Amino acid sequence: MAAQIAGARIALVTGANKGIGYEIARALLEQGSVVLLGCRDRNKGRSAAERLAAARGAGSAVALDLDVTRPSSIAAAARDIEAMYGRLDTLVNNAGISVEPRAPPSAVSLERVKQVYETNVFGVIAVTQAMLPLLRRSPAGRIVNMSSSMASLALISDPEAPWSKFGLLGYNTSKTALNALTVMFANELRESGIKVNAGCPGYVSTDINGHSGYRSAAQGAQIALTLANLPHDGATGGFFGDSGPIPW
Repeated sequence: MAAQIAGARIALVTGANKGIGYEIARALLEQGSVVLLGCRDRNKGRSAAERLAAARGAGSAVALDLDVTRPSSIAAAARDIEAMYGRLDTLVNNAGISVEPRAPPSAVSLERVKQVYETNVFGVIAVTQAMLPLLRRSPAGRIVNMSSSMASLALISDPEAPWSKFGLLGYNTSKTALNALTVMFANELRESGIKVNAGCPGYVSTDINGHSGYRSAAQGAQIALTLANLPHDGATGGFFGDSGPIPW
């Protein structure tokens, strides 16, 4: 393990046991990173890490117990990373949920919206704050927040655009809030060299959309890989898809 860690980037991907998160972890592993799979289900996390290890990437995969809605779990994960590696180079805030039916905003349960925000917004803030001391020790810290084109006010405000037809009050607005906090963290950290960006994976076939998406999880993972590997003069405080910037 020591030989693998020497010179390798240390990356944490939340919600990494399946879907886009798993493919982000796989891609980072193939690049030689030590990838920490942050998963709230210990058994699923270990199973995912074992599958990635069997693929024999250039890096190494390690399961990390992490429930982004539990402060004690986040604090324990930060302590474990510090004890094992002493720093963090890449944080991918990928964990996200949608637990609401597609319905008009007036018909959506407030409790469902709160549940979505606990993971998609408050969880990202809590994890980012907890991991920042470790990221500050990196020579090139990178934070990637996995967002969605449905977060774009410019896109959904056009009643003729397809994005305006997806009525998910909790999910859409939580990702808009995620974009806003991306900008705020980027502004705070601009002089530190830590780059903070939001990435849109596109319409990926995942559990959230009942596997109705037309892109694969591996394709959706590519924007995270791009943003995690930005050069020192790369962008910060932006919202990007595979084709470039996405309007706010």
